[in-house]
Amino acid sequence: MSVCLGLFDSGVGGLTVLRSILHRHGPLPTVYLGDTARVPYGSRSPSEIRSIAAEVVAWLKVQKVSTVVMACNTTNALARDVAEGQAGVPVVGLIGAAAAMVRESRVGVLATPATVASGAYRESIEALNPGTMVVQQACPRFVPLIEAGDLSSPELRQSAINYLAPLLEASVESVILGCTHYPLLEPLLRSLLPPDVRLIDPAEAVARQLDALLGAPAPGRPDFPLSLGQTRLCVTADPDGFALRATPWLGGRPRVEAVTLR
Repeated sequence: MSVCLGLFDSGVGGLTVLRSILHRHGPLPTVYLGDTARVPYGSRSPSEIRSIAAEVVAWLKVQKVSTVVMACNTTNALARDVAEGQAGVPVVGLIGAAAAMVRESRVGVLATPATVASGAYRESIEALNPGTMVVQQACPRFVPLIEAGDLSSPELRQSAINYLAPLLEASVESVILGCTHYPLLEPLLRSLLPPDVRLIDPAEAVARQLDALLGAPAPGRPDFPLSLGQTRLCVTADPDGFALRATPWLGGRPRVEAVTLR
């Protein structure tokens, strides 16, 4: 089977993963699904999330992808086994890849309520780094505000201040952006965190994890320029709105296709 990556998320957040992969590995045949009809995933029940994951991965399987990338921490935390059982091809996730990047002894995790409730990040970090203090913070407002498209809104800034407070109180040394939407907030978060606190982006970890499949880049080689020439962007609702929100992160307005999963 020729290489074709299938990525999915509830909205624009997974584009941070797509972007990291294409920067590291160059133009690749990819199918990206934003399940915008059901965004956000992070406030849904575990049973809903598992059902959604099965439906989305079944759709990607019909598109004949050779690898599924779970570009969504919530489904990774609660439904990775569902994806692996449904896909019939390798499945790459975010949480283990991000946990492997942790070097500090005091770590904060910003994530959706469902991901925090699952304990998946704490479990993965402690398995690789016993004794690490992990402070998790659920951020229910982030995804709806990011999907609304205004990343400079006062409401978004105030939400970030509130969510970072427990992490700052615990003097964390690094913060995992435990939802693929959150790297879009990196400038805001950096402005609110001490300069020595490291931000860990699971998207970068996944791009490196794909070296085993796609080959490692030569040492010192610069990132590839972003090219969507072989990428098919699909959504389950509002393709025009998705294209508008995606434009700042993709360097131009992308072509987006509306699809039905059932």
